[in-house]
Amino acid sequence: MAKEKKLRIRGHRVVLNRSTGGDLGITLLLAVFGVFMFFPMYYVVIQSLKPLDELFMFPPKFYVINPTFDNFSDLFKLMGDSWVPFSRYIFNTVFITLCGTVGNLIFASMAAYALSKLHFPGRNAIFQLIVMSLMFHSTVNQVTHFIILSAFGWIDTYLSIIVPSMATTMGLYLMKQFMESSVPDTVLESARLDGASEFRTYLTIAMPMVKPAWMTLIIECFKTLWNTGASIYIHSEELKTFNYAINQIVSGGIARSGAGAAALVVMMLVPIIVFVLNQSQIVETMGSSGMKD
Repeated sequence: MAKEKKLRIRGHRVVLNRSTGGDLGITLLLAVFGVFMFFPMYYVVIQSLKPLDELFMFPPKFYVINPTFDNFSDLFKLMGDSWVPFSRYIFNTVFITLCGTVGNLIFASMAAYALSKLHFPGRNAIFQLIVMSLMFHSTVNQVTHFIILSAFGWIDTYLSIIVPSMATTMGLYLMKQFMESSVPDTVLESARLDGASEFRTYLTIAMPMVKPAWMTLIIECFKTLWNTGASIYIHSEELKTFNYAINQIVSGGIARSGAGAAALVVMMLVPIIVFVLNQSQIVETMGSSGMKD
């Protein structure tokens, strides 16, 4: 008789029956990749702590000899000298980011539900057009967007950025594919037989089952809108974003290089916090979501 393999127990849980050497090798490999992914963020942070003479040192050093917070103080001083209050730039960015992200989630999920779970003439043709639109870069569509936004009178308003961000085809494609694979039709039919309306079925059954998709969509949309800089659709200074204001400050020459390094840290801080707060939920729902007929 063949010898039965013994299960490995770790912390009262059954784990994969790998050798200790295999576990060590995988851990080392993941550690190496983790260092490479963390290194760009580390380098940005240490650059922001360097005085000007160290910023232009060649070859560049990956550590700080004389750390200083003068770069951050210079940045906030320059922000205070702006004729438009920086609180206005921050409000613009937060307002555009939140409205665009929420709108994108609502429209993408509702359209994805209709295309994947409702049967109506032409739905396959509509989805094929959506897939084809993924081939075109956003720059190609700028002239068309400008004509449409101008016809609606949305030029130089928040709507010129918020409305186009609500209709990204990548978000719709992601939600549609995930709903097809993770939401069984039998579950939806059971809800309909119990008297649930189509909207209630979408909101209380389909959406919780595709949580990994819309959590990922929130992170990607938030990151894109938060980093929105100068826009060809907005001309008024009081409607411009925080990223635009930061770029205007750091474009003042070599003397502002330190403030520019500090500005990079400020700009990347919020998206990193949003990702850290949500990534555990994405991993958890990826592992536990989905049902079989």
